[in-house]
Order: sequence, then C-alpha cells, then structure tokens
Amino acid sequence: MAGHHHHTPVSLDEQYIFQPKTRTRALTAIGVGVLLVILGVILLASGVGEHHEAAGQAIGEQAHAGGHHEFHWSKRLYANLWLNGVFFTGIAVIGAFFVAVQYASQAGWSAGILRIPMAFGYFLPVTGVVLLATFLAGNHNLFHWLQHGVTDPNSPNYDTIIAGKSGFLNMPFFLIRMVLYFGVWFYMFLKLRNRSLREDLEGGLLNYDRNITTSVLFLIFFAVTSVTAAWDWVMSIDVHWFSTMFGWYMFASWWVTGLAVITLTVVNLKRAGYLPMVNANHLHDLGKFMFAFSIFWTYVWFSQFLLIYYANIPEEAVYFDERFEGYDGRYKIVFFLNVLINFVFPFLVLMTRDAKRHYIFLQIVCCAIIGGHWLDFYLMIMPGTVGENGGFGPIEFGMVAIFAGAFALVVGTYLAKAPLVAKNHPMLEESLHHNI
Repeated sequence: MAGHHHHTPVSLDEQYIFQPKTRTRALTAIGVGVLLVILGVILLASGVGEHHEAAGQAIGEQAHAGGHHEFHWSKRLYANLWLNGVFFTGIAVIGAFFVAVQYASQAGWSAGILRIPMAFGYFLPVTGVVLLATFLAGNHNLFHWLQHGVTDPNSPNYDTIIAGKSGFLNMPFFLIRMVLYFGVWFYMFLKLRNRSLREDLEGGLLNYDRNITTSVLFLIFFAVTSVTAAWDWVMSIDVHWFSTMFGWYMFASWWVTGLAVITLTVVNLKRAGYLPMVNANHLHDLGKFMFAFSIFWTYVWFSQFLLIYYANIPEEAVYFDERFEGYDGRYKIVFFLNVLINFVFPFLVLMTRDAKRHYIFLQIVCCAIIGGHWLDFYLMIMPGTVGENGGFGPIEFGMVAIFAGAFALVVGTYLAKAPLVAKNHPMLEESLHHNI
C-alpha cells in the first residue's frame, strides 16, 4: 500500500480557492436577477402580459373585487419564490442525501468527491427562510385550502373535500412540519459534515462509524419527510387532487437534479485543475447515476400518467387536463418539453460509455437535466397557483438567476472552508484506484 502512495501524484491537502471573479459572477447573477424581477413586477402591475378574456376577467373580478391587477402580479411573484424555494431545497437536501447514501452503503468509489455534496447542505437555511417567509406572506395566494371559510360549513366558500383534509392541512400543523423538516435535515447534515472534518484531524474509524449511524437515521427520516414535504409544498396546491405516487415522483425529480448539480460541480472543478484523484471512472459512475435515475423519473412519471389516463376519473384526470388542454393550452408545450428534456435527451446522450466520461457531454446533459427538472417543478406548481396567468417573463428568469447566484455563492464559500478531499476517509485508497 505504501509503495502505491508513492506513485499517486495526488495532494490530499488540496484547498479550493473561491476566486474573486467567480464570486463576482455569482453576485452579478443575483443583481441582474433582482433587476429582472423588479422589471417583471412593473410590467405585470401595469397590465402587460395579462390574460384579458371576458371569462377570465369576470372570474378575476368576482374573486377579487376589482383588485385584479394587484392580485395578479403578487401571486406570480409568490409562485416563483415558492417554485425556486422548493426546487433549490431539493438540490441542497440531496447533497446531504447523497452523502448519507454513500456512508450507509459503505461505498468506496465516492470517497474522493464527498466534500462537494457536503457543501450543498449549507443552502438549506436559505431556502428554509425563503419558503417560510413566502408561506407566511402569500399563503392564500398559493394554497386554496387556506382561503377564508373553506372549512366552515356555514360559509359560502365551504368545501367538503378541503374540510375533510383539514386535520392535516391547516396553518399551525403545516408550519410545524416545515420547521421540523428543515431543522432535522440541516442538523443531521451538519453532524455528517462536522464529523468528516474532524476525521481529517483525528484519523481512525470513530467518526466514520458514527457517520454511518447518522446516515442510516437520516435516510429513514428522509424516506418519510421527502414524501410528506412533497404533499405539503406541491401536491396540496391542487388540493382536490391527489396521487399516491406523488411523493416518489417529486423525490425522483429532486434526486436526479441533485445528481446533475453534483456532477456538474465535479466536472467544473476538474476543468479548473482541482480533484486530481477524480478520474474518468468516477465521472462514468456519476453519468450512470444520472442515466439510471432519469429513467427512474420517467418510470414514475409514466406510471402516474398512465393510471390516471386509463381510469379516466374526472377528479384524477383534472390534474393532467389543466396541464394539457386547460388555460388555452398554455402549459402544453412545457408538458412535452418535460418528457423530452428529462427522458429522451439524457437517455440518448448518456447511452454510450464514452459519453459518460467526456467533460463536454456531461456538462451539456447536466445543464439540460437541471433546466428540465426546473420545468418539471414549474409544471407542478404554476397551473395550480397562477393558472391562466402563467408564462415565462422577467420574473421567471430573474428569480432563477437570484437563486442560482445565491447557491453558487454559498457552495463556493463552504467548499473553500475545508480541504476538497476527506484525506482520512477509510475508503479513500479504494476511490483513488477506482476502475470500471
């Protein structure tokens, strides 16, 4: 073993330097995003891009006596905050999930890249605050079940279905669950990260063994909460509809997005001259994961779609009807793009062995998967919140720029705070000689 170490030109004390120009890029993205969002709000508030149709107008006026403009832009702003909050929460928590899976399965191949997803979890407090603030400020704009009188039998707004679900869907319980998810996810993530850093100093197996235990507990907790979070944050938007596969569906979307962000970060670091111990075999494994889970996502998507399609029960079919024919078919193109970008494209591009080992191919597929799954969440959230007033304008692009810039800032900062490689990880030797 010692002889081996001689020939491996690998520095285990490699430190990532968060270059000022990279930081400036991230801050610029946030700045441009803020300007775009302000522009979008001004345009919407002045009635540009509004849905003017007799029917739409009448409904709008009935629901919000005259305050149609006002209702309109704030609702779209909240919907975009919610969409990106949920999407980026996924990427952050999947960082912790990826690490937990590697520890629990005692995987060796990934030992050299664990510090990358370990930096993602630090974005959880950011998205946690965003989701909490958005919910407190704009809840009735997003969630029909919070509107006045829906659970009161004497109210004209009474809704028997929502009243039946009110034991689970009510403000205090919803908030308790949200705080619990973020609190426990972040706490367990910090445990994993801090022990990994302690291992750098202490060596030995103690920290590694404890991380295995924490990882198993995290995976059990996440198995439940990733599903209930999907019900809470996304499925309850379309409160009359439900699907027993929805938790799996949203998890699959989160997981494949997280894998794409991890892979993209590894490739970018590699191209910048970091991570000398990461070779084509590690990239191949990451590529295989993206390939496999793009197919898994499609399997869940198709199963959910097919069951609803052939049973053709109105209360189930309404979900796809809204996204397909509803609102003048304005979501139809996104519906098809969703399947094309998230299944057909990665399936065809990542099929060969070489593609999974090639920087450019991986970068293109990662970007497509991240963008494609953002569209997937767009399709889950927008029809139920903004309906006929959905679209792609400055607010949408601005909000993505703000979140992406903030994510890059947080991840870059925390990557630079610790060595890029867990040098005393007991499986590191295996990772260095990983060959498939």
